[in-house]
Amino acid sequence: MKHIFNKGQDPTKPTLLLLHGTGGTELDLLPIAGRMDDEANVLSVRGNVLENGMPRFFRRLAEGVFDEEDLIFRTKELNEFLDEAAEKYGFDRNNVIAIGYSNGANIAASLLFHYQNALKGAILHHPMVPRRGIELPDLSGKSVFIAAGTNDPICSPTESSELQSLLDKANAKVEIHWENRGHQLTLEEVEAAGQWYKQFKLKNM
Repeated sequence: MKHIFNKGQDPTKPTLLLLHGTGGTELDLLPIAGRMDDEANVLSVRGNVLENGMPRFFRRLAEGVFDEEDLIFRTKELNEFLDEAAEKYGFDRNNVIAIGYSNGANIAASLLFHYQNALKGAILHHPMVPRRGIELPDLSGKSVFIAAGTNDPICSPTESSELQSLLDKANAKVEIHWENRGHQLTLEEVEAAGQWYKQFKLKNM
């Protein structure tokens, strides 16, 4: 997978896995990583799927309708890529925090839904429920921050609350932050995620 890896100054810090939204690239979320933790490793990945020339992490059949078979395949592909990248770059595979926006948040949520040890935690900006009707792994010890918009036309408040509930039931510790906005990634929610991340670091030191 096309990606950027920037080695951090502190090997005890998490590796930040950056996952862009539809039409984005591996460059999009780098400023957010720097704001979150400028001493951590950064692994920023570009989605392998193109939709009308726009990079994505998995195919969809329509707006808000995922191609479930492709989602499962691409989630497995990303999880295996993380295994390979950890070996190649020498970071702790068990200390990866995903930061995803929109489509990137959905593939990060899918990692949590399908692989118990894929992520230590995740910051999900405007995610949807990746799959329904499946049993999630036990996510005890995992922490998740969800940023959602009360007026989001793509990811409804009901969808965000349902994702929170599903992760809660799988024993993850979930915090949800609401903005009275739409689907855009706002500075306010990034700052809220930064506060969450500081607390996450303190609890895991």
